[in-house]
Amino acid sequence: MAVILNLTPGSRCLWDEPVEIAVHGLAPAQPVTLRASLCDEKGVLFQSSARYQADAGGQLDLARAPSLGGSYSGVEPMGLFRTLQSEKPLERLVKRDVQTPFRVDLEVYEGHDPKPTKLLAQVVHERSFLGPGVKRIPVREGSMRATLFLPPGAGPFPGIIDLYGSGGGLCEYRASLLAGHGFALLALAYFRFEDLPQWLNDLHLEYFEEALNYMLQHPEVKGPGIGLLGFSKGGDLCLSMASFLKGVTATVLINACVANTITPLHYREMTLLDVKNDPKRYKVTESGLIDYMDIWSNPLEKHNSQSLIPIEKAQGPFLFIVGQDDHNWKSESYAYIASEWLQSHGKEKPQIICYPKTGHCIEPPYFPPCLMTVHAVVGQGVFCGGESKAHFMAQVDSWEQIQIFFQKYLKSEDSTFHNKM
Repeated sequence: MAVILNLTPGSRCLWDEPVEIAVHGLAPAQPVTLRASLCDEKGVLFQSSARYQADAGGQLDLARAPSLGGSYSGVEPMGLFRTLQSEKPLERLVKRDVQTPFRVDLEVYEGHDPKPTKLLAQVVHERSFLGPGVKRIPVREGSMRATLFLPPGAGPFPGIIDLYGSGGGLCEYRASLLAGHGFALLALAYFRFEDLPQWLNDLHLEYFEEALNYMLQHPEVKGPGIGLLGFSKGGDLCLSMASFLKGVTATVLINACVANTITPLHYREMTLLDVKNDPKRYKVTESGLIDYMDIWSNPLEKHNSQSLIPIEKAQGPFLFIVGQDDHNWKSESYAYIASEWLQSHGKEKPQIICYPKTGHCIEPPYFPPCLMTVHAVVGQGVFCGGESKAHFMAQVDSWEQIQIFFQKYLKSEDSTFHNKM
């Protein structure tokens, strides 16, 4: 009998969907090694492997069978994806061109040798970032540099502006995936892209106001307000947008600071300074990585008063997604500062979801956790925090929580989220 590697829902699915992996046609109790490999758009190879044993009927189902070693041990249906490791140190898996899928080669080898040679079965698994019918529309209007993603079907759709952090550029993969769940997403660049400034210096909130007005006026975007989704530096920018600009209905922050960070933010006659930091307070881990968590001063200290974002002016509700092992800054502390500040001003208590053993870079589900990487601004290896398995599951759960929050407050008619894990 031929050995067959079977994937459910099939050989092609969206990146934020889990895949069930099973092997049929093995001998009873046959030892095998499964391997996954992926080449990113820069040509960097990511690989993982795990040793398994077929059951008495010659079947192997990763949802039930434990890995006996390799990149991980125990029962993990998506373990081969969680443990994808770059051959280049500190390389982070990101998707730059969402119009093409990632190709994952899945292979089954005979035996448990560290370097098995006899290939029993293989399949190419394509994981896409644009769902069926999702429209990708480059936006170059005024000073704005962005990409709009519209769901399939008849609009208008609940609208969200998506901001990433201090790495810069135009990051589309979170927006493209979220658009597949019924939202109109504007992935917005604000530096280090095309003719935008190359460095994160003296930001002006008018640029973000332009993006907000674009979404509010778009015929395919449902009013009366817009949602905001921000990660890291993009998070405090979203807090500033919600506080100073009209038309924001709901805001989700992923590991964000309650004060303005890194560079001053200007709006009309107002300037928010950046919260003070002392680079000399960084730590170095045993593996030689930089830990920046302690360089930031307390945003509530008097000398930081001009950096605090006046979030009491915001109209809509907040959801704070927090990695409790964030080593870029003290995200959990910032979330609770925001909560106390809002309540002291008679505002609704924000929703805070804390994930233990989870670091700074909380991505959409099924990305291998980025626990350490080369920081785009400083060009050095930094420790982001987190424990791989816990962080991986936090990415799955937070993706659901973000959708539930936006469905509730942006008044979409129904939720399309479903998690098969």
